[in-house]
Amino acid sequence: MSVTNLRPNIDHWQERVDMAAAFRWTERLNMHEGVANHFSLAVNEDGTRFLMNPNQMHFARIRASDLLLLDADDPDTMNKPGAPDPTAWGLHGSIHRQCPHARCVMHVHSIFATVLASLADSNLPPIDQNTATFYNRYVIDEEFGGLAFESEGERCATMLQDPKKKVMIMGNHGVLVIGSDTADALNRLYYFERAAETFIRALQTGQKLRVLSDEIAEKTAQELDDYPGQAEAHMREIKAILDTEGSTYAQ
Repeated sequence: MSVTNLRPNIDHWQERVDMAAAFRWTERLNMHEGVANHFSLAVNEDGTRFLMNPNQMHFARIRASDLLLLDADDPDTMNKPGAPDPTAWGLHGSIHRQCPHARCVMHVHSIFATVLASLADSNLPPIDQNTATFYNRYVIDEEFGGLAFESEGERCATMLQDPKKKVMIMGNHGVLVIGSDTADALNRLYYFERAAETFIRALQTGQKLRVLSDEIAEKTAQELDDYPGQAEAHMREIKAILDTEGSTYAQ
């Protein structure tokens, strides 16, 4: 029996449930980093009001009812009780303010994406289906300026103006993905980490890479862009597993 409707009286409940499931699953896959990473989800049309994880709360404990509801246009946010992490506010607030198409924003320091971001050349060549998924669909930030407080967040947001670019490889930092909703962003985050792992492990062999042609890489990426229902099915199955285990994510 699903437990995803225990607290329907809270605003944006279903969005909260999906976000909480995403936090729990990201921790399970060891793609989190202590209490340092952040996800956000826009809940109004222009994207300026958004849900985000509380400051310094471990992904493994986050429940739907724990999520903060913030306003990117509220200059007093950081002065209020229960204020978010300042770096999360700087990065996610800036993106939601400047990029209304970025409905869901997920930023992690997952291992293989961060290894990729630490290379002098952080490009991800299309060497298999997963890496081809991201062909011509990412940007690389090569100007890391320290923790993502407001000015750094604003700078990063300017690099995500093209809706086609849904991944930011944050040089010397980690990765950030955007999506149309939580399922879309989580699915993209999962496959980017898998793609980065494939590339890093291929490099470790020391052998020459078999790189797809630009034409086939773009064709593959477009086919996966148009592939029906995968993100929704992925999220549905994640929640089904958590529900079966009696997880508290949907409380």
